[in-house]
This record gives sequence, structure tokens and C-alpha cells, in this order.
Amino acid sequence: MKRKLVAGNWKMHGTNADLAEVAALARAHPDPRVDILLCPPATLVVQAAALAADSPLAIGAQDCHPAASGAHTGDISAPMLADAGARAVILGHSERRENHHESNDLVADKARAAQRAGLIAVICLGETLAEREAAQTLEVIAADLRASLPEGATAANTVIAYEPVWAIGTGLTPTAAQIAEVHGLIRSLLAERLGEGEAAGLRLLYGGSVKPANAADIFAIADVDGALVGGASLKAEDFSPIIKALEATA
Repeated sequence: MKRKLVAGNWKMHGTNADLAEVAALARAHPDPRVDILLCPPATLVVQAAALAADSPLAIGAQDCHPAASGAHTGDISAPMLADAGARAVILGHSERRENHHESNDLVADKARAAQRAGLIAVICLGETLAEREAAQTLEVIAADLRASLPEGATAANTVIAYEPVWAIGTGLTPTAAQIAEVHGLIRSLLAERLGEGEAAGLRLLYGGSVKPANAADIFAIADVDGALVGGASLKAEDFSPIIKALEATA
């Protein structure tokens, strides 16, 4: 059976002083029944990976450039992240899509780069509030998934995270039925693209205002294999209860 996954996205938060949270998280879960991934800012990947080296905690990154090297000032390549100790990378997050105008094609290119570097690509999808209110959610998710998922995607090198844009950092979450509907669509589209067996093994995460108070309810929803957690992943004392809630379903 596939191991469920809980991933933390620190976004643009964290300095050396916050590495104590990485160490605390690793100590709190010496033998978890689920996979744990923590994605700090790029400035902390090397240190975080060193702290997590003797634990089940995996360290990831939040973005990568599609090229392996070159004249791209300020960018970081997937091979560089792997060399720094990262084992996965978040791609196509709505904040990247909006703030940096990232297209589906670019996300797919980055995912291919992650694959080549041996990193797991955590590909994010999500609709805006306007799209939800216009009943366009399924259409948007289907189009983004088809265009963002690269050739060569497998259950071993890819994770899909559904994060409705309107739920990120707002305290709002879709209903259980809404989450189940989107995750069911994603699973069916993956089956068409990858085959039933591969699609069944590919992990689907829900993200968007996941916190200890609602984690158990979210993890009880069909086709939810874990979570991509934002603000609640910054402190081990907040992130650990979410991990434990997922372990209860494993």
C-alpha cells in the first residue's frame, strides 16, 4: 500500500533561528507511519537536510528552474537542490502562478527537471474564488492537470496537491463533498493518462487552511492521501498534531 504524505510549505518564512523547529519535528516523529516532507526556503535547505539526516523527515524545496544550469541570475536548478539535500520540490503553487505568471507549460518543464534530478515533483492545482462561483472548478482543474503533468510522471516521482486558491491562508475550506469531487476527478484523469494501477498509487494531497482542528475530517475524505500545509507547518507543535491525524488513517 502507498504511504500517505504530509508536506509542510514554509513559503517565505524562516531564518537560522527557526531550524530548531526542524530538529523538534524530527525528534517528535522518530518512526512515523506516514511520510513527512518539510519545504523551508532555499536558504535553509542545506542546514535542514543536515538536521533531518538521521530521521524519517525529508526536506524539500519550493521551486526550481527548468534548466539544469546556465545564465539565470537568482534562480536555483533542480540538480542544485538535490545536491543541497532536497528530496522533493513544490511546483506550480498558486502563489507562483499568480505572482510570477507561471504557465502550465512552465510547471511541466520544471517537473521534468525535477524528475531528471531525482526529485519528487509536488505539482499544485487550484481554482480561484471567481472560478468556483462560476462553476468552473472541474474544468479548470482538468485543464491545469493535463497541461502541468509531464511525460514520465509516475507514482514514485510525482505528487498532486489540490489547493483551492480562495482557501489558502484564509481560514476557509471547501466542504468534504467539494474536496472529494475534485480529488475524484484528478484520480480519474490520472487513470486515463497513466493507467489504473499507477493512478491508484499516486498520492493526492489537499491544501488550503489545513490545521489541527480540521485535519482529521479532511483525511477522512475519499482520495485524500495527505496534506500540503502552510502556516501550521512553521511550528512543530502545530504540525505534529496534523501528522498524527494522518497517521491515524494509515
